[in-house]
Amino acid sequence: MNSLSPEIAPQVDCILVVDDLSDNSFLLQTVLENEGYRVEVANSGQSALEKITAHPPELVLLDVMMPEMNGFEVTRQIRQNPHLPFIPILLVTGYSSLMPAEGFDAGADGFIRKPIDFENLLYQIEMILQPSHLINLATSEHI
Repeated sequence: MNSLSPEIAPQVDCILVVDDLSDNSFLLQTVLENEGYRVEVANSGQSALEKITAHPPELVLLDVMMPEMNGFEVTRQIRQNPHLPFIPILLVTGYSSLMPAEGFDAGADGFIRKPIDFENLLYQIEMILQPSHLINLATSEHI
């Protein structure tokens, strides 16, 4: 048989990083790729929506403060599109006065505050993307 098992060809999770500042995107992309994730980058809300529609990622890291279309509006549009699968969204914000309820009302799954604590970011990403891997790991330890 010529089929590959998941152990031989593991799926690499794709994360879409959305930020209008290229330095921020580059930093996040570098950190995430070093952790083994595949990373796509969009520099605007509209570009993000186009990329998500064409190839939905497993997670979106979405800057709140962007020109033309902010992160809340992008989140709402993703959630209102019945043709998209559920995609976890973490909003990235530099706002200190931002109320989490605003983001949750828009449909976000969580927040990352700037300056970014990368250990916390990676922990949140792992908890969102890897729950089945953690279950498999726990099960295999008892065998």
